[in-house]
Amino acid sequence: MSSNATSRRADVVIRGAGVVGQALALLLAQERLRVALVAPAAAPRPDDVRAYALNTASRELLRALRAWPDDVPGAVTPVRAMQVQGDADGSLRFEAAELGAEALTWIVDVPALERRLADAIGFAAGVERVTEAPAARLTVVCEGRHSSTREALGIEHEVRPYPHKAIAARLRAAQPHGGVARQWFTEGEVLALLPLGGEGAHELALVWSLPAERTAAWLGAEPAAFAQAVQERSQQALGVLTLLGAPQAWPLQLSRARRWIAQGDQGTVVLAGDAAHAVHPLAGQGLNLGLADAAELARVLHAREYWRELDDPKLLRRYERARAGDLQAMAWVTDGLFSLFGLADTRVQLLRNRGLSGFDRSGPLKRWLARQAMGLSL
Repeated sequence: MSSNATSRRADVVIRGAGVVGQALALLLAQERLRVALVAPAAAPRPDDVRAYALNTASRELLRALRAWPDDVPGAVTPVRAMQVQGDADGSLRFEAAELGAEALTWIVDVPALERRLADAIGFAAGVERVTEAPAARLTVVCEGRHSSTREALGIEHEVRPYPHKAIAARLRAAQPHGGVARQWFTEGEVLALLPLGGEGAHELALVWSLPAERTAAWLGAEPAAFAQAVQERSQQALGVLTLLGAPQAWPLQLSRARRWIAQGDQGTVVLAGDAAHAVHPLAGQGLNLGLADAAELARVLHAREYWRELDDPKLLRRYERARAGDLQAMAWVTDGLFSLFGLADTRVQLLRNRGLSGFDRSGPLKRWLARQAMGLSL
């Protein structure tokens, strides 16, 4: 249901109707809460080249919400293996079969996922899509890293920009991807080729993190030159590559709000998703963290004592504390890897590549990290 505003008082207002905001709205609707989802009508982006790597926990959440687009041809591609190559002879490989898992992660076409979520919202009793926020006890901000609501509340937001930007693009490979996600750390860059289009397909999603000053040149390069550069950096792993459409770029940062709970003119405000945090995309965990925020906030509200209101600060701090540990761990891993492979010192190069190969042989530690990334407990 949509309207310019709602005359009803909502239990929860959600500002931002991206994947995290819509998933949270569906979760809260299952609790029979009245939810106002605040977002302007968004026009479809026919040139959208984004793809999300969603772990097992995110997949199960979206399936429970009937928002998993696995019946859309080519929209979901299971990753059966992941190959990581260092900038020398170091390498690391994960196999889903070794973990007894169906897949390590799933690469999901963004437009297909967003359409499925919008369809689910349209059928959800208790969720109203509005352009102006009504009064509510609780407001959840899911507006993304440039949240205007967070800024208006004066919530401190620690931001450390990386000297890199990320380029995203779609490519077609001469060889089928085989359900393998591939990543290379080389010359201070991080390049990932993620399988798209379903099993046996040739389509790839590129995420290329490189120094910001080089970005403009590659965005303006001829398609053949761009594809050739990716082909060389990926060590010809899939043969000849062809660029599909124009690449896009965005700046990278490590960020976190100092506090996730605040008091505003309209009551208690909580942050979730990129409004609360952002990490380097080299581990593909950004949206997984945001969906885990939504799941945990819904869990905390569901488990509240009967006498607690939705905006009780002590209740909401349970959510903030629960998410702090996972966020800190993922930020430490992604920032550490970026910093380590960004160093040009040849002595460090030798040590980090030995460390990468050593970790590949580490057994239990390697399995633990893989299961954490998949959103699974031991």
